[in-house]
Amino acid sequence: MKHLNEPSFRESVDLMFNRAVALMDLPPGLEEKIRVCNATYTVRFGVRLRGKIQTFTGYRSVHSEHMEPVKGGIRYALSVNQDEVEALAALMTYKCALVEAPFGGSKGGLCVDPREWDEHELESITRRFAYELIKRDLINPSQNVPAPDMGTGEREMAWIADQYRRMNTTDINARACVTGKPLNAGGIAGRVEATGRGVQYALREFFRHPEDMAAAGLSGSLDGKRVIVQGLGNVGYHAAKFLQEEDGAVITGIIEHDGALYSDEGLDVEAVRGWIMKHGGVTGYPDATHTAEGAAVLEHECDILIPAAMEGVINLGNAERIKAALIIEAANGPVTAGADEVLRKKGTVIIPDMYANAGGVTVSYFEWVKNLSHIRFGRMGRRQEEARHQLIVDELERLDRHLGDAWVMSPDFKQKYLRGAGELELVRSGLDDTMRIAYQSMREVWHGREDVTDLRTAAYLVSINKVAASYRALGL
Repeated sequence: MKHLNEPSFRESVDLMFNRAVALMDLPPGLEEKIRVCNATYTVRFGVRLRGKIQTFTGYRSVHSEHMEPVKGGIRYALSVNQDEVEALAALMTYKCALVEAPFGGSKGGLCVDPREWDEHELESITRRFAYELIKRDLINPSQNVPAPDMGTGEREMAWIADQYRRMNTTDINARACVTGKPLNAGGIAGRVEATGRGVQYALREFFRHPEDMAAAGLSGSLDGKRVIVQGLGNVGYHAAKFLQEEDGAVITGIIEHDGALYSDEGLDVEAVRGWIMKHGGVTGYPDATHTAEGAAVLEHECDILIPAAMEGVINLGNAERIKAALIIEAANGPVTAGADEVLRKKGTVIIPDMYANAGGVTVSYFEWVKNLSHIRFGRMGRRQEEARHQLIVDELERLDRHLGDAWVMSPDFKQKYLRGAGELELVRSGLDDTMRIAYQSMREVWHGREDVTDLRTAAYLVSINKVAASYRALGL
């Protein structure tokens, strides 16, 4: 429940920006230039559906063009409004700067509940929205490149890409007008899992630093850590699945729109996901305690809390009761500015959204590069890499025969070593590298400056400095 004194999402982003720039020495006017949204386009269009003309309202906001194209998702939700879209566009600017993706920030939204429309109706709505944006260059491989967000996915991106191609028949780079496409329509391996995978890599990097773990009152590794996930959509599902299967984390709570599941022994993420897909929610799931008061499970004791759905779920109304040692923001803006202050005073460590969920835009960047280069990653070098490895294996086998039992290769060494990296391995490698380097740039500021006491301020400082440097290079 929203608290009376709670700032809006847009105000929260501005408050956090202000907190960071107060610690910087930016030239007069540059702070304002970075803060403001460059342009927001509002479109109202009609589509003939179910025997009458239905009117829809959509937005595309461009926050900063210090680098082009600008990048940012398109969300479908009835809650979409101009303020929200502009706040998300600002976050995209800072997020891209932090992870060194060469984009400015943008965001789009359409006021529609995708569940209310059949697939063919949704296609007509999406194509008409895309048409309105494309003809104004608000979708363009070199100017503005959307991606999926809440309520959209590969299917919608394929429709948008096809609409762009129909309107720009001679553009050889047409596929690069949007990312998050299906593999057979110019997408990239690993894009669907990317944001959740990025959350996993962010946590792994955090747990590599004893000093950072100590700040949250944690120790050891991810193995056995109790995790509560709010929202088992694309991001929450992949983050929970990877942490459970690969890192040994115990998922003790899963919160959904119709309540929450809780089990001290741990929930089977795959089984819960299957139940949700079949029944539309977690109600009735047999192997856990169910409560209709899902929000109350946010306040359960756990090591790591992963809010992965809506903004503002942790606010002044519940911040005091949050018991998690570490919060990682898989969603955009799940902790309000007021709650952020309460949690910092309590000693809770928050890994901020602009870093934690940057896996999506990072792999979107790889997809955009793939579309522009017109070749999949790994195609040129994979077999050559395997051939070089074969030389080493042949030599080791010769030694093996020569030395006999005195020296024996591990049974699966040959198979693992000989396998050259394909597109998925290369994408994961690039994402892991990106998340590590971005985290290190934040923690350097977090631990290196006495006036910075949290990772969010550190993230803003790193990203705003990079945006400011870009503007200076442009002569501003």
